[in-house]
Amino acid sequence: MTTELSQLRTQIDEVDKTLLSLLVKRMNLVAQVGEVKSQLGLPIYDPDREAAMLASRRQEAENMGIPPDLIEDILRRIMRESYASENNKGFKKLATHLGPVVIVGGSGKMGRLFSRLLTLSGYEVRVLEADDWDNVEHILAGAGMVIVSVPIHLTEKIIRRLPPLPEQCILVDLASIKQRPLSAMLEVHKGPVLGLHPMFGPDIGSFAKQVVVYCDGRYPESYQWFLEQISVWGARLYPITAEKHDRNMSFIQALRHFTTFSYGRYLAKEDIDLQQLLSLSSPIYRLELAMVGRLFAQDAQLYADIIMSSPENIALIRGYYQSFGQVLEILEQQDKSAFIESFNQVSGWFGDEAARFMKESRVLLQQASDNRV
Repeated sequence: MTTELSQLRTQIDEVDKTLLSLLVKRMNLVAQVGEVKSQLGLPIYDPDREAAMLASRRQEAENMGIPPDLIEDILRRIMRESYASENNKGFKKLATHLGPVVIVGGSGKMGRLFSRLLTLSGYEVRVLEADDWDNVEHILAGAGMVIVSVPIHLTEKIIRRLPPLPEQCILVDLASIKQRPLSAMLEVHKGPVLGLHPMFGPDIGSFAKQVVVYCDGRYPESYQWFLEQISVWGARLYPITAEKHDRNMSFIQALRHFTTFSYGRYLAKEDIDLQQLLSLSSPIYRLELAMVGRLFAQDAQLYADIIMSSPENIALIRGYYQSFGQVLEILEQQDKSAFIESFNQVSGWFGDEAARFMKESRVLLQQASDNRV
């Protein structure tokens, strides 16, 4: 029996080596595709192509008796690596006659990310940091675009500190709030103005499938090429007004981060044995803990800025606090019927999305379980 097992394992090892060889071949082909896309100025992420390919492979897998979800998981992981690989190569330069791009705060994490992609796309990139303001006129000379990438609490101050820019220069900010920075840019610069909000952190491996929100400021025809350039990098663009953006960010960022902060703070206050908590956790709770821990692995100033960026955020959080108290009252009264009624109301509000979220979360939980040591 031991000999038979050993022989079977040897055959499995050989199959694995064949899979590795095929994977190398696929990655080489992807690299060639990336070169062609770069020459043609095509986005590295093609959602229609990806959807069609996955649907075809799922059907083929089912015909062969292989679980379709298995092959999709494998292909998605391979494609994620492929996108990251393509993101390290050059991209077609869409604005061939643009002057230098100056990134204010270009040594910061997000600034470095945009600097790298702009450089890979063939643009001249200059960096303006805190110690460079004595030389600001020289750095900004002939600038075709200025991107302000500084902490939220400094954004307006830095925008207003900028000297007069060339008339055709595009002024852009990357802050996670939009109304005040956009107003400041429109006030200090008479040329093209654009508000951007990358909906991701600077630690991403690729722009592919990432969302970049944009708010038009002035002369959108002047910066349309830049939006197209971001699409070439693989991102999905979402247009919105600055007012609606900030309202949505109150829920997506401020309220969510406040809830995560409060939960982590309470765990620390109770001095829970974290390792024991992890050992006893189901995949879903471990994933939730991972998201809490992720926040506390980052910059405290950033999250303070996001949560406290506006009085509207504080009012929203206060409303959440009051709602929390109402639910606590239901629990204290042991009113299960009220709890169930409220639960069903929320379930109705989610509608069909609840079932879709159940399916999506199942995939995440399987991955969390696979990664568990």
